[in-house]
Amino acid sequence: MSTSDPRVPDWWRTSIIDMKPGMIRYSGYAIEDLIGRTSFAQMIWLMMRGELPSEGQGRLLDAALMAAVDHGPQAPSIAIARMASTCGVGLNNAMASAVNVLGDVHGGAGEQAVGMYLDIAARQDAGAPLADAVRAGLDAAIAEHGKFVSGFGHRFHPVDPRSAPLLALVDAAARDGIVSGRFATIARGVEDELAARKGGRRIPMNIDGATAVIYAELGFPAPLARGLFCLSRSVGILSHAWEQSRQGGRNKGPIPREYLWTYDGPAARDVPGPT
Repeated sequence: MSTSDPRVPDWWRTSIIDMKPGMIRYSGYAIEDLIGRTSFAQMIWLMMRGELPSEGQGRLLDAALMAAVDHGPQAPSIAIARMASTCGVGLNNAMASAVNVLGDVHGGAGEQAVGMYLDIAARQDAGAPLADAVRAGLDAAIAEHGKFVSGFGHRFHPVDPRSAPLLALVDAAARDGIVSGRFATIARGVEDELAARKGGRRIPMNIDGATAVIYAELGFPAPLARGLFCLSRSVGILSHAWEQSRQGGRNKGPIPREYLWTYDGPAARDVPGPT
């Protein structure tokens, strides 16, 4: 296939970037006009949505991305980044190792929470009162993902310190007309329903539930919530991988070498002799 073949330009098709020698445009915007005037969060929005966000939308997205960057080496992704660094790999390898474990259990809660919120909203749009929609949407989420409700409760924090500030930003944005506030109401409705099912014991919204509110309010589809979390957590992953590489250490495992795992296999036995 020669470069003059008419099929060449359509080998890949994208509305994201247009590029020629001396020219780079993202969804029509020249890179030289974006540099210095567009934040990284705004650029993420542009790349995902094809338009620049408003200032208020950009601030909300920036807050959600910033709030989830790190949760310490007790988070599997961070621990893996540090362990990988002690194996002698480069930063990109350590980061890839860590990002690859951001799955349904560690990293997917935001996506699942957005999906639940959108399901509840759809039930409302079909005519169900909020309380009924919340109960049905919560039941559906539990049936799909299990008893641990994505976005609520935390194994480390009795109350996640990141949630209230994020929700306060959503409330302020709703008052200013930047977002509707609908998904904040839905999320709080889920929190209330969980408390009712637990005899009044509250299961507070966590970082995944709060950032899911922001992503839903901003109109991001559920799968992008996981991708955005990966972008956010990559900052913490990079910082821990870099720090560990400065500290040194060789082949550090998940527990100190003095501690061994529990073996529950067969007792010691001899290899059978020839028959």
